[in-house]
Amino acid sequence: MNRRTWTVASAAMLALALGVLGATLPVPMVALGPGPTYDTLGDIEGDPVVTVEGQPSYPTSGQLNMTTVSVTDRLTMFAALGFWAASDSQVVPREPIFPSDMSLDEIQQQNTAQFSSSEANAEAAALAELHIPATVVVSALVPDTPAAAVLQPGDELLAVAQQPMDSVREVSDVLTTTQPGDVVTVQFRRGAEVQERDIALVARPDGAQGLLGVVLGGVLRDGDIRISLGGVGGPSAGLMFSLAVVDKLTPGELTGGRFVAGTGAIDAGGTVTPINGIPFKMRRAHDEGATVFLVPDANCAEAVETNPGLQLIRVNALHDAVLALEALNAGQPVPSC
Repeated sequence: MNRRTWTVASAAMLALALGVLGATLPVPMVALGPGPTYDTLGDIEGDPVVTVEGQPSYPTSGQLNMTTVSVTDRLTMFAALGFWAASDSQVVPREPIFPSDMSLDEIQQQNTAQFSSSEANAEAAALAELHIPATVVVSALVPDTPAAAVLQPGDELLAVAQQPMDSVREVSDVLTTTQPGDVVTVQFRRGAEVQERDIALVARPDGAQGLLGVVLGGVLRDGDIRISLGGVGGPSAGLMFSLAVVDKLTPGELTGGRFVAGTGAIDAGGTVTPINGIPFKMRRAHDEGATVFLVPDANCAEAVETNPGLQLIRVNALHDAVLALEALNAGQPVPSC
């Protein structure tokens, strides 16, 4: 075999080896892209996404779609290059999405827990928005706080600082003038027993007022609200779930017959917080026929930069979204990104 033949053969063997590695060797990357959307006013496989029982409910129209991001894992080098070249996907490091110190089961459990929390927060926020009395319950406790030594998940919070509690928002309101270290009296029901204890407040990471140190949820007292949507994880559906509950519990049609989509995590008091992947969510919503998209305030700059042609409405809280949709139906200006 002469030198020329040897060089050609070596190059061919190297190309073959690189091809095999490129097609089979996994790389520490994942691909993000548009995921499915779900109408929170509609049905999934014949079952309503949001069901309200025991309260007067009203007809709805149009759509209120929550949006998702698809994640493709176990990419090979060639697959990663293909996604990188595609206009509707983004290749990012795998570690932030699938942390190496967590198993896949643990990550799935975390995503499921976040989704369940978004459902509970959505119900509590909607009831507070509509001023419907709710049973305020302890969902979780901040570790190493005085409250964690007194309260337990499942406890019903009856009063704080001698003020009866009918919504999660009222708990925050009654603590507005407090400071870390202040002591408040908390009345709660555990099982059939009503107890009353003094609890010292701790510091908030985002303000000067005192923090009780509990994660609270609100549950309808008379009747039942069920949010049923399996196979989806994460917290970003909260805003759209809340709007569906509000729409079903109030006369009139919140969408005005429009196809409205959106995203945003929500806390039990109705505050909307930013999420990731908004360009993908907007693209899929636009492709499926949405004309209006609700955007958390902190996501507005990114949304404007990547907007595929939607009317963008800026929201900081559930109340903002309700007022904006009502203004849109009345032909009035709405807060835009």
